Amino acid sequence: MNDIRVTYSGLISLVLGVVNIPLGFVFMLIVTRILSTTEYGTWGLISGIIVYATIVEPMISYWTIREVARNQNSGKTSLLSGWLFSLVGIVIYLISAYFISGKTNADQNVILLGSILVPLIFSNRILHAITIGWKPQGISYAQIIFGVTQIPAGFALIYFLKLGTPGVIYSVAIAYGISIIFLLIYNKEKIQGSIKKEYIVKWIKFSWLTLYPALGGVILFLDVAIFSIITESVIGLAFWTASLAITTIIVSSGVMSVAIYSKLLQGKEKEFLSNSLRHLFYFSILFTALVITFAKPGLFALNPEYASAELVVIVLAIQVFLFTISGNIQGFITGIEKVDTNKKSTFQDYLKSKLFFMPTLTLIQSSIYIILLTVMLLSMVSIIESQIDLILYWAVIALIVQIPISIYTGIVFKKNFSINLDIKNIGKYFVSAIISFGITHVLIDSFLEYNGAIIEFLPQVILFIIFSVVMYVGITIVIDSNTRILAKAIISEIKK
Repeated sequence: MNDIRVTYSGLISLVLGVVNIPLGFVFMLIVTRILSTTEYGTWGLISGIIVYATIVEPMISYWTIREVARNQNSGKTSLLSGWLFSLVGIVIYLISAYFISGKTNADQNVILLGSILVPLIFSNRILHAITIGWKPQGISYAQIIFGVTQIPAGFALIYFLKLGTPGVIYSVAIAYGISIIFLLIYNKEKIQGSIKKEYIVKWIKFSWLTLYPALGGVILFLDVAIFSIITESVIGLAFWTASLAITTIIVSSGVMSVAIYSKLLQGKEKEFLSNSLRHLFYFSILFTALVITFAKPGLFALNPEYASAELVVIVLAIQVFLFTISGNIQGFITGIEKVDTNKKSTFQDYLKSKLFFMPTLTLIQSSIYIILLTVMLLSMVSIIESQIDLILYWAVIALIVQIPISIYTGIVFKKNFSINLDIKNIGKYFVSAIISFGITHVLIDSFLEYNGAIIEFLPQVILFIIFSVVMYVGITIVIDSNTRILAKAIISEIKK
């Protein structure tokens, strides 16, 4: 059985994840600086529709992670099955795109073009699942390759050829293609052998269990379609997508926990969880403070027109922080579930398992969120003319719904793990963030000049970012021994 090194995988994933942030931001700069709000909103709508198209994909990748982590040879079967199931995804995408795009001011032909991404995303996610099962750090390598590839593709297709939204689609498709090639080579050991019918039978038999968690995600991402249909515009989606692009940085803080799920699946000891949780909070707090402090500069860098969504980013940052913490914890909880290791487990056994219970929380959250969002939009769209105000209310609803789910997830975690949350050290991280980023905020207000020329504006922002991060890390190293241990571990791994 593969012995996954939690600290090593986590540190490698963290370093590469941090490197990938500026790569993704450069691509976003190309997109947002060239595309109009309508074109960028169309891209946001395409991203939302893709979620519906990939609803059937987890019925393969869900089990692939668990099987590969337990040294079962299902890699080749899952990959080839994924290509076949992607045809179903394409059909779902085309049907969804046809009905949704007809209700908005988006170009229907461009939205339909987005279907070429569906099979690529299927393949990419299944290869990710295989990678997580035995060498989790490989995901970060693939993401770096993806980020490096989409930048020159974006320059060529979006900046020089002026292809607009189709240029974004083609750029992302090329990046996925190169990333997939890398993952095929990286996982060649796990995708050899023959196609095994018993795996396919199992996946189909228990498809209800894997599609059930996906249902919550699909309902959650109905928000994009509902907003565009009720407002009959994709302009608001442009501001929403830009805000999400900034807050996505927070999600990357979870890469330190990338190997924990696989380690738990292997039935290994749980002692490593305490340190992993502390690291998760350390970087989540850092990235959340970074996003909140640089909300306006970040949006302005993407496009000065989006800077008015500053408050939206701040609200979303808090929501994404809670989502990142609770999402990782939910993964830990399902990781200790062993019901699928017993071939005699019945339907009732699965219903009583954590594999069913945790997705139920997501489904409840998603349903309440969509209901509240729909009611808000129907009651406010004729009263409020500002798209910014509408997406601000949208963000507030997302935060309100997230809070109780995060609290309850923490309670469930406490019942399943005999681990005390290190409140003292987490408190130190919050205080360090308030001090370092509070000072940075004052300096930004006093000295940062919002110049429309990106070549003049961006270097200023980068200097402020470096200043704030160095201050946060410096303070935590001084006041927290665990941070000093982490810093030494990072330096040690880099030297190897």
